[in-house]
Amino acid sequence: MNLFAQLTEKPWAPMKSSVVDLRGGSTFFMPPAKLGLRVFFAVASVLFFLLIVAYGSRMALEDWRPSPRIWLLWINTAMLIASSISMQWAQISAHRGDINGVRTGLMAGGAFGAAFLGGQIWAWLQLNAMAFFNISNPAIAFFYIITVLHALHMAGGMVAWGRTFAKVQRGATAARITLSVELCTAYMHFLLLLWLVLFGLLFSGNDNLGILLTLCGIR
Repeated sequence: MNLFAQLTEKPWAPMKSSVVDLRGGSTFFMPPAKLGLRVFFAVASVLFFLLIVAYGSRMALEDWRPSPRIWLLWINTAMLIASSISMQWAQISAHRGDINGVRTGLMAGGAFGAAFLGGQIWAWLQLNAMAFFNISNPAIAFFYIITVLHALHMAGGMVAWGRTFAKVQRGATAARITLSVELCTAYMHFLLLLWLVLFGLLFSGNDNLGILLTLCGIR
């Protein structure tokens, strides 16, 4: 900087600077709905993890008697897997702009999801009709608590599915509902993963007690 520039400087005047647009380029951005869903996943995971720890702690006591194995749960698990696959199909179709594929995937995903919920209700009725049913049995009480809590989460997912399907029926384009389909699909995948863990826990009886207690840090 030369001498003339130094003499004509005005230090009391605000300095001009360029403004950098941080919103452009590769700046990370996540829709609030996706962020909220991830927070929900974290909270729900902690809730069910605490239930699993409590279940494992109760199994370690000598008076524990496992609940009877209800084979209908295998069919219910297959229904939930089919629902998750159908929702994934709907998501792929949305990215491709295929609204007919989205509609078909959503219809199949909702039908299999409803079949899962109906099967869970049937399983509860089967357990209640068994001769040795006793709600005071900790294993049976845990069975109801875990499966009902998961079913409530599933019912919430069906509400979101219904809103998304209603948009499709009202003529929404694939581009407009892509985010909704993605959220529903992610939610269904989460419920499937969660159910596979719970199903293995409830259906194994005392077979995997040692492994469960080790994972929970009880043994």
